[in-house]
Amino acid sequence: MHHARRITASLAAALAAGTLALAGCAGPGTAAASEDSVVLDYWLWDANQLPAYQRCADEFERRNPDLQVRISQYGWNDYWRKLTAGFVAGAGPDVFTDHLTQYPGFAQRGLLRDLNTLEATADVDYGEFQEGLPDLWVGQDGSQYGMPKDFDTVALFYDTNAVTEAGLSPEDLQDLDWNPEDGGSFEKVIAHLTVDENGVRGDEEGFDPDRVAVYGLASNGSGGMSGQTTWSWLAGATGWTFTDKDVWGTEYHFDDPRVQASLKWLFGLVEKGYMAPYEEVGTEPNPQQALGSGRAAISANGSWMLGTYANLEGVDLGIAPPPSGPVGHPVSMYNGLADSISAQSPDPEEAARWVAFLGSDDCQRIVGEAGVVFPARPAGTEAAVEAFEERGLDASVFTDLVEKKQTFFFPVTEEFGAIDALMTPMMDEIYIGDRDVSTLTEVNEQVNGLLR
Repeated sequence: MHHARRITASLAAALAAGTLALAGCAGPGTAAASEDSVVLDYWLWDANQLPAYQRCADEFERRNPDLQVRISQYGWNDYWRKLTAGFVAGAGPDVFTDHLTQYPGFAQRGLLRDLNTLEATADVDYGEFQEGLPDLWVGQDGSQYGMPKDFDTVALFYDTNAVTEAGLSPEDLQDLDWNPEDGGSFEKVIAHLTVDENGVRGDEEGFDPDRVAVYGLASNGSGGMSGQTTWSWLAGATGWTFTDKDVWGTEYHFDDPRVQASLKWLFGLVEKGYMAPYEEVGTEPNPQQALGSGRAAISANGSWMLGTYANLEGVDLGIAPPPSGPVGHPVSMYNGLADSISAQSPDPEEAARWVAFLGSDDCQRIVGEAGVVFPARPAGTEAAVEAFEERGLDASVFTDLVEKKQTFFFPVTEEFGAIDALMTPMMDEIYIGDRDVSTLTEVNEQVNGLLR
């Protein structure tokens, strides 16, 4: 639930219409707990990370007796609704967890502070974070709008039991290759792991694609415009990129035959019987449940889901890299969250002290030790890898992709909400089988029209 979920329609509309104008000055400060302590409100959406950030807050308060941090956690959809309402009323948090789909709209409307202008965050050495992450949070005006907090990549989760039952070994999944024409060894494995209701495998004579008991690949839905866990790792492995620049591109590339071929291959698995049809998963796919219930054998998902998959009962979890594509190696989307300071905070300098601590080795180690996500600083990343290792999980697949530079960025552009609202129903139609991938060429013109 950590990353690219769809933006709620109301917020997308609000962002697209630019209704997030600053409503007057900041609201009255919260009643201080003691005469001279400042209370900072900090918001996040991931309940799994709440305990670790509470530990960070406790440590921060111990070092800064004049400050208090009050943490609020809201589920993903509520979170953005409440944040938008808070901005409009001038009553939101001082500091909040921010997402790449949202911050361009906030920055454009002057709702975020430039961290370079505040004392505690002015001299941060961004070279000390995992490479590339800080760049995602630099606005078109050169302002630093977020302090990197974590990163994520995508890999393949699988049930070792299902794999060995099929006569394969975990090693067979470590080195798969893929291309959009015949699917490579990746499609062969998916076919073999698919089983119909008569026990016939997807690559055997007499397989019935209309009566499938186990799908080789779990469905993540259509993936909307970013396809983060769905198709971005396939399209990216062809050498395709979302836009003309790493960050703040002005042209999308949905007209590229490589992304169209990748989508055609993926959603073509439905007809072959290797992946669930749209009717079965709808707009709220639950790939981890599909793996946990034995409905699917392999599930592509993000590193932030590692703990969830590890907790599935009866599953002996294995993790493999995405398959190597035509570029000669795997490719994963590389995304990162950050902490932003509201321009409405009555205490920006104090808020900056908290944000500086959130971005420090000390806090990121605390978060890493919780074994939920990979913090943005190498010390935090290492702590997370060790925490997962203690639970018998080899998380190196996710970090290797970053170290080997086998990644491409989540698309950061203006008008993300409007573009997502346009693209998502069309991606759903491609999955359903009602729309040909070639129609994305015309759609791409509309998308780029929104950016002009």
